[in-house]
Amino acid sequence: MTDLDQRSYFFDEGIRFECRRCGDCCTGDPGIVRVNEREIECIAAYLGTPISAVVETFIYSWEDGHSIKEASDGRCLFFEDGCRIYPARPTQCRTFPFWFANLRSEARWKKIRHQCPGIGTGHLYSKADILAILSRSSDRRP
Repeated sequence: MTDLDQRSYFFDEGIRFECRRCGDCCTGDPGIVRVNEREIECIAAYLGTPISAVVETFIYSWEDGHSIKEASDGRCLFFEDGCRIYPARPTQCRTFPFWFANLRSEARWKKIRHQCPGIGTGHLYSKADILAILSRSSDRRP
C-alpha cells in the first residue's frame, strides 16, 4: 500500500465517521458478509453458543469461504433491534464504510454518505488511517 499513500484522494484531509448502530448497512438490499473460521469462533464465543449451532443457524458456504445468512427481507440474521454481535462482528462489518468499493470515487462515496448517518460525524480518520483499514480488509481471507 506504500505507493497508494503517495496518490491524491478525495479523502486526503480525512473523513469523519462514527457508527450510529442504526442498521442501515445491515438491512435492505441483499449482500454477502464474509466470515472466516476465526470470526465464526469469536461470534460463537460471544453468543455462548457452540460453533456448530452458529454455523447451522447463521452461516452458509459461499465461494471458498462462508457468509452470514439473511432473512427474506435482506436483513442480516444477527440484526434484531440492533446488532446482536456488535463487539464480535466480522472484519467486513468493522471496516464499513471504508471499503474499496465505497472509496474508489467521490461520487460513490457521496452515494454511501447519503445512506449512512454516521458518515460525517465522530472520529476523524486520516488518509493514513483509511489506507490502513483498506490494507487490513484487503488482506483478509475467508
